[in-house]
Amino acid sequence: MKTDTVLSVSSTSVAFRPQRTRIKICGLTRANDIAAAVAVGADALGFVFYEKSPRYVTAAEAAALVREIPPFVMTVGLFVNASVAEVAAVCAQVPLQLLQFHGDESPADCMAIAQAVQRPFIRAARVQPELDLLEYQAQYTAAQALLLDAHVTGYGGGGKVFDWSLIPEKLAPQAVLSGGLNVQNVATAIKQVRPYAVDVSSGVESAKGIKDHQLIQQFVAAVRQAEQ
Repeated sequence: MKTDTVLSVSSTSVAFRPQRTRIKICGLTRANDIAAAVAVGADALGFVFYEKSPRYVTAAEAAALVREIPPFVMTVGLFVNASVAEVAAVCAQVPLQLLQFHGDESPADCMAIAQAVQRPFIRAARVQPELDLLEYQAQYTAAQALLLDAHVTGYGGGGKVFDWSLIPEKLAPQAVLSGGLNVQNVATAIKQVRPYAVDVSSGVESAKGIKDHQLIQQFVAAVRQAEQ
């Protein structure tokens, strides 16, 4: 399956600074939220297939939502410790272009699932001082990128900011920055880290799983302002 490469930056590629920071909005559950995200220029939209998440959607629900997405906007599926069969069942119903592994999946687990469903993947890294991110990147060489999130209890992202100084300068241009980003801090994050992309969920919500359209617009505007 040929996919767009909006969020696909090989960890083995030469580090580069894109002309603009890519934006992924995750945890979508409603068609009108998708329309709002697309209208302001989101590059990728994420759907959570982790049942314990308040943003969980079934494959059938996601399939209906994805039909609202125009061409050239990437669809991303977030999974936590799912089996090959479980991911395959979702992909059979939902035309996902990219997988996001956010649990305890080993490099071999990620490869097995990605190969089985013929999709590229990104790997979440739960950042803490004890984690060597360059070593972690070397372990997941098949990943299109690392998504850097805060280390919190539980899975699927916790909406918490981590210490951005823990991100190696070499890694930053190839990484997707996540973890507690919002309208107030995303510009600072971009100027400090210079990531390839940013990922937001709770930072543009009025309630869990319910996006605030004004916050989405303001978030995208803040990203663009930071690039000037």
